[in-house]
Amino acid sequence: MDHPLRAADTDFAAVRPWRTATLVASGIAACELVLLLILGGTLLAHHSTTTRGRPKPATSPRHALSAVRPPHKPVHRVPAAKLARSRVGVVVLNGNGRQGAAANAARRVRSHGYRIKAVGNAARMTYGRSIVMYRPGFEGEGRRLARDLGIKLVGPLDGVRLGELHGARAVLILGA
Repeated sequence: MDHPLRAADTDFAAVRPWRTATLVASGIAACELVLLLILGGTLLAHHSTTTRGRPKPATSPRHALSAVRPPHKPVHRVPAAKLARSRVGVVVLNGNGRQGAAANAARRVRSHGYRIKAVGNAARMTYGRSIVMYRPGFEGEGRRLARDLGIKLVGPLDGVRLGELHGARAVLILGA
């Protein structure tokens, strides 16, 4: 015959261990759910703020590249050249150490229509790449000269004194 257990004779923790395990597992699952909701909300809010100002995709293929540009990067507008090539003076300096390199480059620059103001040697002969530098206010002319000569490195005047320019608007330093 079965005898019922009396409350005084039993230890409820030993009789029903599944209750404790269930409560612990439920508590952990609830914490994970709260963390996932916070993380998902944060990511969703971040995504909506980064895509809010983006332009809609272009419908025609020729505008596809301009529609991809992210809005947070400022677009540097290169100013157009204001002066004709014949009014832009250029100083050509040899920065690679090869004899006659500056004179050959000056002929090439002149063939594009620029005026040569001076030809000489740079302060050092260790330039690895050719560079075009421009005076303040003549970025468009400097970039046009670099484009005409196929030179990728272009920047504002640096390391050359205005007195050394002989009135030129741009400087070409030849590299290796």
